[in-house]
Amino acid sequence: MDDDTPATPDTALVSFGDLSVKSREVRGKMTRRLRDNVAALLDARGVDAAVDAEWARVVVRTDAADRAARVAADAMGVVRARPAVSRPADLDAVAETLAALARDAPPVDTYAVRARRAGDADEHDFSSREVERVGGRAVGDAADATVDLDDPERTYHVEVRGDAAFVAATTYDGPGGLPLGTQDPLVALVSGGHDSPVAAYEVMRRGAPVVPVYVSLGDYGGPDHEARAAATTRHLARYAPNFDCRLRVVPGGGVADTLVDEVADTRMLSWRRALLRVAETVAEQEGAAGIVTGEALGQKSSQTAANLAVTDAVVDLPVHRPLLAWDKADIVERARSIGTYDDSSIPVGCERLDPPFPATGATLDAVAAAEPDDLLARAAAAVDDLRRVDPAAQSL
Repeated sequence: MDDDTPATPDTALVSFGDLSVKSREVRGKMTRRLRDNVAALLDARGVDAAVDAEWARVVVRTDAADRAARVAADAMGVVRARPAVSRPADLDAVAETLAALARDAPPVDTYAVRARRAGDADEHDFSSREVERVGGRAVGDAADATVDLDDPERTYHVEVRGDAAFVAATTYDGPGGLPLGTQDPLVALVSGGHDSPVAAYEVMRRGAPVVPVYVSLGDYGGPDHEARAAATTRHLARYAPNFDCRLRVVPGGGVADTLVDEVADTRMLSWRRALLRVAETVAEQEGAAGIVTGEALGQKSSQTAANLAVTDAVVDLPVHRPLLAWDKADIVERARSIGTYDDSSIPVGCERLDPPFPATGATLDAVAAAEPDDLLARAAAAVDDLRRVDPAAQSL
């Protein structure tokens, strides 16, 4: 590589976090799952690549390494992805590549070189410190910049393994967590608001595929309410192209009408109980291990500690609330970052069911006594009329 030759990344190195502390057998299974998930994402987004699990990395070889790294960084379980130039494990070759990357990149005033050499001490005739020292000098000469090891504007990374070295100037951060599909699926109740898709994303980030369920509100749904729920689900499906993320729509307008007619201050608690009964019924059909909601402690009258205990009593499956201690501002910020914010920025509709004076500290006996005897049976029976919405059609 001479001074005029550009350094073109040909590999994306994908790093993971939590799964690296698992036992060797579990780590191997999870790494293969992550490899398959990354391959599915790349295929779904039109990136031609060969994906392998090597060492403690998923390695993507492609002519579109920068694009591949961006896409791979969307995979659950990924901590970071870097488009890299592959070179022989030779100190001069690494230094030349670092210099070429520095010449090609936009100018910065400060930089650092971080190197990681894996293998036996006698496998290479140089150390990680030597790579940083020689490579750092090469970057400084090429870019007329100053080394700053504490807070550099750009960090170059070098990984040396066996007879190959990988040199990168860009890092894309991933969501972390565990690879999708390493946990049992969970039914996610989605409403069309900000909270529920964020909650679904958070359990996906911990490895659980979601079965999205929307219970329609009939006349109590806001404008385009179901379409909004479908659109947010479509964004979630982009992170999981090899899983069934079709939105399941269950009719609930009749139940909502009955509650408005017959139940007063505990109406929203009975509605929440009906939703959970629907979710549990779907979970039984789908083989899901639990239910996910976007509830946060104290955010609404139905979400006080006392009221959550009342609503949970209606189901045997665990109800997971990953946003339980989140502030609303944090939920909204996460919605922006995962792409669901715009499609859920309307009133979700269910607040139209709220009574004038909703109960905030209800008891199970009081709620059960106030609701119609057949309410929960009707909610479960509504699943018989469930329909699935294909992700390709889940847009406004």
